[in-house]
Amino acid sequence: MKTDFICTIPVLPSQNIARDLDWYSLNFGFVKTFGDHMYAGMRLEGIELHLQWHADTPDDPLLGGSVVRIFVKNIEPYFESLVIKGVLNCNKLLRNTAWGTHEFGLYDLNNNAIFVVEDIESSAEKTS
Repeated sequence: MKTDFICTIPVLPSQNIARDLDWYSLNFGFVKTFGDHMYAGMRLEGIELHLQWHADTPDDPLLGGSVVRIFVKNIEPYFESLVIKGVLNCNKLLRNTAWGTHEFGLYDLNNNAIFVVEDIESSAEKTS
């Protein structure tokens, strides 16, 4: 029997779980799926993120340089919705990158880097 790996679920550090759940809901459309003030999960269609509270001490640092890359199909409508909300500037969408993507990125309230990516090379292969 073979193990099938299905997805990744990034766990992002947070100083305030309730505040961050609200931010992700308001700005990205995530919905809380479980949790409390120490650990929580949220979902947007097929994407799941978890938040974990950290004390921001030397033994429990808050910011560790977390990065999340969320892969999507048809990036522009979602990008445009974030521009309309004022989350992003309209010049942040990089189109036709040298590595075969359309993408944009931003930082959340805890300086986690969030990138939304459309793999255009894979999309082109599937349609040809």
